[in-house]
Amino acid sequence: MNVRRRLISGSAIAAVTALGLGTLSACSDSSAASGDTGKFDVVASFYPMAYLAERIGGDHVHVTTLTSPGQEPHDLEISPRQIGGLERSDAVLYLKGLQPSVDKAVDQSPVKTKIDAATLTTLEEHGTEVGGHATEHEDEHAGHDHEGENGKDPHIWLDPVRYAEVAQGVGRAFEKADPDHAADYKRNTAALVKQLNALNTDFKEGLAHTRSKVFITTHAAFGYLAERYGLTEEAISGLDPESEPSGARVRELQKLAKADGVSTVFYETLVSDKTAKTVAGDAGLKTDVLDPIEGITKKSRGQDYLAVQRANLKALQSALESK
Repeated sequence: MNVRRRLISGSAIAAVTALGLGTLSACSDSSAASGDTGKFDVVASFYPMAYLAERIGGDHVHVTTLTSPGQEPHDLEISPRQIGGLERSDAVLYLKGLQPSVDKAVDQSPVKTKIDAATLTTLEEHGTEVGGHATEHEDEHAGHDHEGENGKDPHIWLDPVRYAEVAQGVGRAFEKADPDHAADYKRNTAALVKQLNALNTDFKEGLAHTRSKVFITTHAAFGYLAERYGLTEEAISGLDPESEPSGARVRELQKLAKADGVSTVFYETLVSDKTAKTVAGDAGLKTDVLDPIEGITKKSRGQDYLAVQRANLKALQSALESK
């Protein structure tokens, strides 16, 4: 599958400076430190990991997340208070390679159960043109933290199949670490995997017949999703959210849009839409949201992962003119 991807630079992500623990639901606590809650205390690195912990753990877990709602997870710097909470927890669930400060804290932590989602499924390199030619800004993005270890793309949660594989691995880890509730973890995992399988079917069927197979994004996060469903992602590269894209890149996108029948430039809720609107205006295209689901906020098109993914599907179907 020809999945064209261009990574954006670190400056192209709008960071929210507030640190602290984010709230997910009733069993997440933004103020209480992890540990000694009477439950299986899990620290999750950011929303997709916390969602798994809550769904699989159910009533038996107390989940805290290191990334606040609305905060761009790639730029997270952990506070001393968060490190203390991590050290008192029963387990940590994270995605190695996505958040360097989390990786360092986990490596130095005495937590017995360390669950790295990156080891529970397969990661691929999406930093260069799969079809043959490398990105224009290869040197500029060397070592960029949008790539995981060894240049692997960390955005596995946007592929329902890979996300289900991670869920199964998390379930097994919970069963081993908290055997008294193993039966419940197993049951909860099975229920979640069933929903993710249904989501995969909806994407597969919903995107099987479209007028175009190419979509443009400001955030190079959808390579796995594109691969899974026979699509091609083009991501705007090397741009600050508040800056104007280069004339050369706009012309390139105009040619691409015309050749591949692209109608829409996608942007995300945690980053300014200025760049997307600039490209879209110059190319005569529309703009819409394609959410990488790195956090749930009031602007999200849904209250949880499944709802936002279904909103993403609708947006893709509209942009690609599903038949």
